[in-house]
Amino acid sequence: MTPVPTVLDDTLLDDPARLAEADSHGLLRAAAMAGAQVRATAELAAEIELADRLDLGRPRALVLVVRPGVGRAVTRLLASLLAPSCRVPVVIADAVPPWIGALDVVFAHTDDPGDRELAAGIERAVRYGATVVLSGPADGPVAAAIAGKGLLLAPRVPVPPELTFPRGLAAGVLAANSLGVLVADVESLADQLDAEAERGHLGRDSFANPAKALALQLADRIPLLWGLDPLAVAVAEHAAYSLGAHAGTTCDVADFRQAVARPALLRAALATTSERDLFADPDIDPAGPKPRVLLLAVRTGPATDAARYEATHTLPGAGLIAPADEIAGEDPVRAGVLALRFELAAVYLGLAAGSLGGAGRFTPATA
Repeated sequence: MTPVPTVLDDTLLDDPARLAEADSHGLLRAAAMAGAQVRATAELAAEIELADRLDLGRPRALVLVVRPGVGRAVTRLLASLLAPSCRVPVVIADAVPPWIGALDVVFAHTDDPGDRELAAGIERAVRYGATVVLSGPADGPVAAAIAGKGLLLAPRVPVPPELTFPRGLAAGVLAANSLGVLVADVESLADQLDAEAERGHLGRDSFANPAKALALQLADRIPLLWGLDPLAVAVAEHAAYSLGAHAGTTCDVADFRQAVARPALLRAALATTSERDLFADPDIDPAGPKPRVLLLAVRTGPATDAARYEATHTLPGAGLIAPADEIAGEDPVRAGVLALRFELAAVYLGLAAGSLGGAGRFTPATA
């Protein structure tokens, strides 16, 4: 017997009552607390006197430790924010490096209190006199490794681990601000995240809700998320993580110029960015889901403008998401808003597809 195919129930997205019922784990509400996560982190940073305790002079190196989950994109985004003009070498590492010493600063974001590899690295770093800033839970081996010896920014707004990106970003930005290697307005970031959460509220129809509209763009497609600047590539990494975590969707993430250096994938992208493709029905296409190219731009300026011109002329039918076209704000603000939009879109897509345990998929009646 041939199995009956399941299809996306896109009607769910414009039915707030059904959406609320399907979202049994409260993920939409949790995602909407992004601004609250940022404010709570800033309040805690003030309480532990983060700025004063990081007034160390110029460190030898700022080490960003990459951990699984949202921590990977957090560190990539921080490195991209710092890259243009940072006076301090920035090192991205999967573990605390063996050369760590008293002149170095270590930053890590984790949602795993039992991450023993990170705990061992932090213990070694503080033993050798390095300054450690940790964004992570207040209990477990990781917190024990830093207790009384470093700066712990523990969560105050409880959300699932997949939705802690705003807290990690805020912690990293606050640390960089305190070290004098970045100047970013964290309060503005919180305000703009609140505004994006309001735009993405489940009560708004798809035509007025950028997160729902994005979910529909990605439905039944293979997203190709190609960044036009390093910040956009980092946000695309987080977007791919969110889509995998909530919607079970796999993505391709790349810098645009690297992306188009792959001839076969470029041909597939060109074939699916024509007007004709807009009317294709992926449910009856024997070749399966087709790619959907989304070009992401966070930064503004000549380099991004040039990349944007090249990309839109190479792939004239590709989608373009550039927060600077919609909101005012610095690079961290635009990056945070775009990351939240993808988080909300991933949850909406997961609910409509049933991958989050909701009633979003239905089986068409058969004759």
